[in-house]
Amino acid sequence: MPAPASTYTIRQKILKFLGAAFYVIDDSGEVIGFCNQKAFRLHEDIRLYTDQTKSEEVLSIRARSVIDFAATYDVFDDNGSILGSARRKGLKSIVRDEWHIFDADGRELAKLKEDSGNLAIARRLLPAVALLVPQKFNLVTPSGQQAARYETHRNIFIYKLRVTDHQTPGIDPQLVMALGFLLAAIEGRQDRQ
Repeated sequence: MPAPASTYTIRQKILKFLGAAFYVIDDSGEVIGFCNQKAFRLHEDIRLYTDQTKSEEVLSIRARSVIDFAATYDVFDDNGSILGSARRKGLKSIVRDEWHIFDADGRELAKLKEDSGNLAIARRLLPAVALLVPQKFNLVTPSGQQAARYETHRNIFIYKLRVTDHQTPGIDPQLVMALGFLLAAIEGRQDRQ
């Protein structure tokens, strides 16, 4: 798994017919993780493993409710302990994606927002804009400190999300990674439809 470093890329696996799968790739190009999103689930279920054999689970992300526009997703470590949660702001996310991030006790840690309201609207109305100016998200603490940055690097064939974790005290790097998978799986799925 990525060391506190961190910059890594989450890349969608090509030719996955049911559900979705993603690789975690470090800066040297080595695969350091594998994520699987189960198909045909009413409750979203995303799991991160050390590799494609799926022998060692590192994280799991589960939706609290069935098909919810403003869903909350809980993030669990390999022991099943909750690391935190992410709640999507349903109506706001129609125009500009926004998520609220909470610690294990339900205290707000940060907000994850799409970079620009005007660009967000343009991306939704004109698909070519999304290819020319891919989405960027900033994870920002209540004090205004940038904790992480997520940048899509997409072409028409493959979805990639570059994650830069600034190692902010109080925000678990595994939670930062889980947010990357939520963006790739949830937001990326909307872009692919």
